[in-house]
Amino acid sequence: MLVVPPRSELRSRPIETARLILHPLDATDSRDLWTTVEGSRAHLEPWLPWVPFNIDLESSGRYAEASAGDWDAARACRFAIRDRATRRFLGVIGLEAFAHLHESVELGYWLRLDACGRGLMTEAGRAVVDWALGPVNAHRVRVAAATDNHASLAVIGRLGFRFEGIARQAERCNGRWLDHAVFALLVTDPRTKG
Repeated sequence: MLVVPPRSELRSRPIETARLILHPLDATDSRDLWTTVEGSRAHLEPWLPWVPFNIDLESSGRYAEASAGDWDAARACRFAIRDRATRRFLGVIGLEAFAHLHESVELGYWLRLDACGRGLMTEAGRAVVDWALGPVNAHRVRVAAATDNHASLAVIGRLGFRFEGIARQAERCNGRWLDHAVFALLVTDPRTKG
């Protein structure tokens, strides 16, 4: 079975990397979440179908509160990604679609435009995947990205996921159908370091 620690545990002892702090997303992040999405809307909209529905501070607040509820109900664990030195909000990374019986989760993530291209998502991804396959007791982590989302596919490659196939027209986003490249990593697979 999957093991989901209480949010309070990760709030008091967040996941830390060389440049990042990852803590459970909740209502205290609402304003930063809204400002970040609004400032990176054109960058995010081609790939994330929820962006057009994030229309104001209240919608960001509802998402943050729902994220806390999903964590508490062991359905998903979403983290705010913050710069370790400045505490600036950079994006969100999370484990979604918990399948407790199968010890399986899905990785999802996004980063603000001005934080891209510096390896931050790879750093956050490595930390969350290690957490998923370690303390959370996941046997399998699945991830998918649009076949033309080259930045996301590069992150997936650097994290050592194995390609499993193409899910045709898997998601409707920004008025178009996206084919998804699907990948997975098993706890028994060799993992990349560094």
